[in-house]
Amino acid sequence: MPTPPMNVSEEVREALARRHPVVALESTIIAHGLPRPRNLQVAKELEAEVREGGAVPATIAVLDGRAQIGLTPSQLERIADDPSLRKLGHRDLAPAVAAGADGATTVSGTAFLAARAGIRVFATGGLGGVHREWTATQDESADLSLLARTRITVVCAGVKSILDVPATLQRLETLGVGVLGYRTDRFPGFYLSSSGEPVDWTVHEPEEVAAAMAAQDALGGPESALVVGNPVPEREQLDPELHDRVLAEALAACAREGITGQAVTPFLLGHLVHHTDGASLKANLAAVRGNVRLAARIATAWSRTPA
Repeated sequence: MPTPPMNVSEEVREALARRHPVVALESTIIAHGLPRPRNLQVAKELEAEVREGGAVPATIAVLDGRAQIGLTPSQLERIADDPSLRKLGHRDLAPAVAAGADGATTVSGTAFLAARAGIRVFATGGLGGVHREWTATQDESADLSLLARTRITVVCAGVKSILDVPATLQRLETLGVGVLGYRTDRFPGFYLSSSGEPVDWTVHEPEEVAAAMAAQDALGGPESALVVGNPVPEREQLDPELHDRVLAEALAACAREGITGQAVTPFLLGHLVHHTDGASLKANLAAVRGNVRLAARIATAWSRTPA
């Protein structure tokens, strides 16, 4: 078998070898989710949050056709500064590697590469999911099917609230992806603390998540993921009335302008940022920071479980 086209940083490699805690971070939020130069500042903040939690950050991207698991400061700047960087989901990795391309990894791309490197915990903002009007468009994020066959624990603030949340939860159930609510019995709503949808299992401490991870391994079966829904604090969430009004306007504008396919999500998210005067972006970043902090605690708890 050929050697995978993957570079694992020395820091990450040593941490994994010693079973020290490591947290994977995606790079799409840096390259495509935030304005420049704020994106680089946030990238550094998120890595610092992981370190303060006692874990090693492993931001993931593809540079010069090789997957990079853990970025140097100059590589992080490269991701943040290049406006032409491709967005790479799991299906895009092989073409990007073959072409020697650069790209920022989405949830599916990051989860795949993190698992290949031996990283068990991944922090992100919100997952992709089933899109509204699915019966007409059949539009569903690749995140879901990838998580159904990848053994990784994803700490997130639910799925993006522009999606069909109940349908996404049903799809996760069908795919066999476990969902835990962290100190909540309601699935988080991304910008909002709650989507209003119940979760079947609630945990209160990182050690409980680590125990569920260990039980996954002990039971065997499909190599599916574990999703940990961590709500943004109510004091930092987007005002629910503002959220609902602006989202309805965004959906109407999307239909009016005939926007379809992969263009839908960035259009809706951009509309929310603009028409909430940046409040949605603030809520998003609050959620990501909370997820990163919790992921570091879970990774630490996981590193203490018997091998």
